[in-house]
Amino acid sequence: MNECFKAVHYERKTGPGLYPVGRFGPENAKKVRAFHASFPEYAVTPLAQLDGLAKELHVANLWVKDESYRFGLNAFKVLGGSYTIGNYLAHRLGMDIRELSYEKLISREVHDKIGDITFVTATDGNHGRGVAWTANRLHQKSVVYMPKGSALERLNNIRALGADASITDLNYDDAVRLANEGAEKNGWVMVQDTAWPGYEDIPGWIMEGYTTMAAEAVEQLKGAKPTHIFLQAGVGAMSGGITGFFADLYGDEERPIITIVEPNKADCIYRTAEADDGQLHFVKGDMNTIMAGLACGEPCTIGWKVLHDHADNFVSMPDYVAAEGMRVLGNPLPGDPRVISGESGAATAGFVAEVLRNESLDWLRRQLKLDENSRILCFSTEGDTDRENYRRIVWDGLHPSY
Repeated sequence: MNECFKAVHYERKTGPGLYPVGRFGPENAKKVRAFHASFPEYAVTPLAQLDGLAKELHVANLWVKDESYRFGLNAFKVLGGSYTIGNYLAHRLGMDIRELSYEKLISREVHDKIGDITFVTATDGNHGRGVAWTANRLHQKSVVYMPKGSALERLNNIRALGADASITDLNYDDAVRLANEGAEKNGWVMVQDTAWPGYEDIPGWIMEGYTTMAAEAVEQLKGAKPTHIFLQAGVGAMSGGITGFFADLYGDEERPIITIVEPNKADCIYRTAEADDGQLHFVKGDMNTIMAGLACGEPCTIGWKVLHDHADNFVSMPDYVAAEGMRVLGNPLPGDPRVISGESGAATAGFVAEVLRNESLDWLRRQLKLDENSRILCFSTEGDTDRENYRRIVWDGLHPSY
């Protein structure tokens, strides 16, 4: 396909009747973060302040939340999977998750009450690793299906956590259907952020789980308020959860401008935003983008409802932009910290750098209202989870931006 930049702008919506976002807001995020903090591996991930890059791009500030440090798993996804499994077990026990710390969850008393459970999911790697890690820590089992083309390194990392993991001959969305069939046939519990009518509790918990990184970022900003937030989307669960957090924190009249970015080859959120006809619009077939974590063709119903009412811009972009972001973050200007960011993680920083440096994209810069006063927040959602491909891009110049 011919790759290009496409963008849809929504006029800001305010007032009653908008999709409620309180469950993703700061108050609920305190509960979510307290659960995560009960794990011995928990630590606040860095917020990289890139003053040199901001000056180079002629903006006021640029911050990147670096999720490569999350729980030693090199990606943010464990936030959603662990919180969801905790919530599921709390419901099984008839308890509130506030009463269930990590130490209580791994206790013999709890295991005797709930017995053996198998959690199943579909993933390109990061989400499945988070589910497998949590199941392993809680002495439970996991089954993980990966779409065709998934990296062997990601598969091996999941297997190392005791999961029954395999790479299928299916695209991501069909792998999700395979996981659902396995859950229904075998009595497993599916942990997936793709939502559809009748399957929304677990995706909603996953979205809530992601708000820990937003709550940390606000704390780290120490009162500074971004004017712009850029979020990458696969099914739209992470972007929906983080958008909901900031919409609830600031209110829709005062919140930052929120822009959602996706690869051209898997832009189901963009297509749904462009149509704006009350229907979800899918991408079918192979989605062979380098942004493997964003290679999803069917939007999350809850995530889309949040984004439709509380996000401002939806962008579909070429693969080279993510590669540009990896190189920019991995080779910092003097005084800036280095951020090792994978293909999906670097999507937003790459997009910001490209829009602000490429004169042919002045139309898009104006649409996004980016200027010398802009204070930009991005989330690098993964590190080098596929080290071989990371080196091909950063060392060897694969997917050049010229």
